[in-house]
Amino acid sequence: MNHKVIIEPFRIKTVEKIKMTTESERKKLIEKAKYNTFLLSAEDVIIDLLTDSGTSAMSADQWAGILKGDESYAGARSWYKMKEAVQNMTGYEFILPTHQGRAAEHLLYGRLGGKGKVFISNTHFDTTRANIEFSGAIAIDCPIPEGLIPDLDYPFKGNMDVKALEDNILKYGKENIAAVILTVTNNSGGGQPASLQNAKEVGEICKKYGILYILDSCRVAENAYFIKQREEQAKDMTYLEIAQKMFSYADGTVMSAKKDALVNMGGFLALKDEKLFESLMTTLIITEGFATYGGLSGRDMEAIAIGLKEVFEHDYLHYRITSTTYLGERLKDMGVSVISPIGGHAVYVDAKAFYPQIPVEQFPGQALAIELYKMGGIRAVEIGSVMFGSKDGNGNFVPAKMELVRMAIPRRVYTQSHIDYVVEVFAELIKHKDKVKGYKIVWEPPFLRHFTAHFEPVG
Repeated sequence: MNHKVIIEPFRIKTVEKIKMTTESERKKLIEKAKYNTFLLSAEDVIIDLLTDSGTSAMSADQWAGILKGDESYAGARSWYKMKEAVQNMTGYEFILPTHQGRAAEHLLYGRLGGKGKVFISNTHFDTTRANIEFSGAIAIDCPIPEGLIPDLDYPFKGNMDVKALEDNILKYGKENIAAVILTVTNNSGGGQPASLQNAKEVGEICKKYGILYILDSCRVAENAYFIKQREEQAKDMTYLEIAQKMFSYADGTVMSAKKDALVNMGGFLALKDEKLFESLMTTLIITEGFATYGGLSGRDMEAIAIGLKEVFEHDYLHYRITSTTYLGERLKDMGVSVISPIGGHAVYVDAKAFYPQIPVEQFPGQALAIELYKMGGIRAVEIGSVMFGSKDGNGNFVPAKMELVRMAIPRRVYTQSHIDYVVEVFAELIKHKDKVKGYKIVWEPPFLRHFTAHFEPVG
């Protein structure tokens, strides 16, 4: 029997109280937070969709594993469990644990980067770009054209444009390309998957020119789900087999375990190259911790080892993708423009279409994120010109390619009634959307400004 209602494939044993605020209270709270959702206190948020990173609810097996955590400084049992799980998934022999994904990024891209070096990706996410640019290197995005059309229904909008990739290699010189990074799923591009074929083609180009090929795999299980549903060659493969095949095309991977390992903290770097591994291990020991814990406790590594198995279970992945799609489709039915097809971990609203009266230099995405909080206590994040806007050589404003608001859904945390509440809040926002105005930045740091920037309403 095919059921139309998709129920959560788990029972809830522990609950966390939600503080219910009023609209008048929230207006004061967002003003106090300088109109930046990152600066809100989590206690004052009703539905927190800021990120799916580190916000998962862990399973009973993971909590049981935590009690078995071996906290030995070197060679802990928990490390060997994590190492085995990572090797089984990736096929890579050399593993370095880190406290989260951006630490692995800093470790690898800091070593490979520097002035004159270039990194190419389907789309660099914020911390990836920041780590690259902090080293003095250049980060270039090569999304496919279909990936930049929000309402276009295309199966693999997260793909890298392989022609643009090769053109950039020839433009900058293969000796200057530090690495090519395929992010799965493509977070900045709307949580869209990359195909197995695209991963293979990128690998072939990198091999042709002798360039390091890295998979950013923090949502590799979700990406595998889409591949199995949409790519003929993978229809008879398991989700784990699809992921393993994707890893086989690359030379290494960076993973934030805070996503598809279903944990609250952790990450790793896995490589085929022993010499590169050894050079990075020394830096890891200096900056993060010994090579068999890298900033993680033994209990964290236990939870990661278990989570990397649970995430590939069919019932979990089917529920995860279907529940995210439910929110996106309900919003589309109301006339809200969202990135289509709906991604795996989040729904991305086209804020430029939602607030056409707000010019891009006044950040329509930030305006929508603020209105979501004021109206319903929902915390989301702008992924547009606040996060990715820049200035050209003459100081002129250069907007992002899309003005989006991401509502990232924590794994195994919210039920359908919570999601229905989000839909109701959008119904209220639609009634008043013509009256909303934009915002201006009154203070910002030199890197990753969206985390801490201060805003004020325009006019």
